[in-house]
Amino acid sequence: MQKLDNMLCVVTGGARGIGKAVCKAFLAEGARVVLTDIDEEAGRKAADELGCSFHRLDVASEAEWDAFAESYPAVDVLVNNAGITGFEDSPGPHDPEHASLAEWHRVHAVNTDGCFLGCRYALRAMKATGQGSIINMSSRSGIVGIPGAAAYAASKAAIRNHSKSVALYAAQHGWAIRCNSVHPAAVFTPMWETLLGDGPDLEERKAAMVKDTPLKRFGTVEEVAALCVYLASPESAYMTGAELTLDGGLLAGSAASPGD
Repeated sequence: MQKLDNMLCVVTGGARGIGKAVCKAFLAEGARVVLTDIDEEAGRKAADELGCSFHRLDVASEAEWDAFAESYPAVDVLVNNAGITGFEDSPGPHDPEHASLAEWHRVHAVNTDGCFLGCRYALRAMKATGQGSIINMSSRSGIVGIPGAAAYAASKAAIRNHSKSVALYAAQHGWAIRCNSVHPAAVFTPMWETLLGDGPDLEERKAAMVKDTPLKRFGTVEEVAALCVYLASPESAYMTGAELTLDGGLLAGSAASPGD
């Protein structure tokens, strides 16, 4: 039997990158997947390619979550993956001194509010059966400060903490509804492709970006997806309120030995 056999799994921000990889991995494990994204064209294209359902969803909109709940009143797994850095269409600044309140609100509306609304939906959609798994995509930036991305880092820290609140709330009610957060560091996604370009020195520039990572490489979307499969499956039934990092050893400390 496959790990997610016939489970209904909803993945937000599934049109590309980590979200798309999670949808693909879930499908490979027998899940029924609903891929959601605010980008309807890209979302439908990804869903058609993977062979799953698509539903347009702006995670920052309470009304759209309410409408989604009418279409999908019950769910087994929710991956709150949709998020923005703030840099997608804004040069900034995004530091604590110069960032505008509007930029701060824009990032938090998607990342923090979107996670809150998703968790609220999932709790209501899972409590009828009393079981399920909520997976919230945070970041290494939710554990350490990022001076040049203050709103993004704060929003990911909020996701980290809210995941624990959701986990405890469900446990207090006697539900086997688990909530955990995933914290990737530098995972090579379309965002990095845009930043680094595709020139002949691409590999050198990629190496320079991860020179301080003990494992000296980017993570892959497939590695993040594999962790999400574990968190979605019954194999992780005793794990809730946990934070799992995929950072190549960055948070472990320096890879240098005392004699270096």
